[in-house]
Amino acid sequence: MKKITALLATAGLATLLTACGDDSSADETTKVTLGISGSDTTIWDYVGDKAAKEGIELDIITFSDYVAPNLALAEGELDLNAFQTISYFDEFVEEHNVDIVPIGSTVIAPMGLYSDKYESIEELPDGAQIALPNEATNMGRALLLLDESGLITLSDDAGLTGTAEDIIDNPKNIEIVPMTSAHTPRAMADVAASIVNNGIAVDAGLNPTEDPIARESDTAKPYINLIAAQAGEEDNEAYQRIVELYQEEDTAEFVIEHTEGAQIPTFVSVEELVDYQ
Repeated sequence: MKKITALLATAGLATLLTACGDDSSADETTKVTLGISGSDTTIWDYVGDKAAKEGIELDIITFSDYVAPNLALAEGELDLNAFQTISYFDEFVEEHNVDIVPIGSTVIAPMGLYSDKYESIEELPDGAQIALPNEATNMGRALLLLDESGLITLSDDAGLTGTAEDIIDNPKNIEIVPMTSAHTPRAMADVAASIVNNGIAVDAGLNPTEDPIARESDTAKPYINLIAAQAGEEDNEAYQRIVELYQEEDTAEFVIEHTEGAQIPTFVSVEELVDYQ
């Protein structure tokens, strides 16, 4: 009798352990790897904390440039990335022939003109050197900022990817000094002024709200930032949930607070995002 009781007890324990095992498998997390450009992960850490409560583990990978995150996504080394404007994205996809797609919008991060030497654009001297990011859409965007600031005039054909050759009027004889985006803050010591992308400015200790002597419009559709995935993964439930968590009101408030207004939450449909012309 004791042996039978022991066997029944053992069987019951085995059943209980099996049941517990089934419950733990139901609680398995979904891992999503996200690439960003720059070292500040604070906003995505906030989103990741919200995702973790729903069983999604957000693994954030940082990059120091604007090329590697797209190549890594295209090659399947990332599930998502979030660092670029829609205009830059379209230019990159066409140039590199990669199969990636936008799945949501995040913020507008206005580009600024910074100077260690001058406190206004009016103070810039004749022949001033201005450093600009040399990537195609970043260069075009920077030139549009100089045009908007009254320092140069661009031809009507310049569009979003203009170059120095599109300058038709340059009353101060501004000298354009192109360089990789990441180098533009360091160039400030050697040039009169430098146009710096928002995220790079933050990493360099600049305040994109208070420090620029000129700042681009914050409503231009081509400069809405996006979340991208591989083509065919647009409807992935975990990826779509990441987009939704970013676009919730509490995240928007956190973005404004953390960036002190330097980044402006801009949540539009994917259809509106890609139709920016």
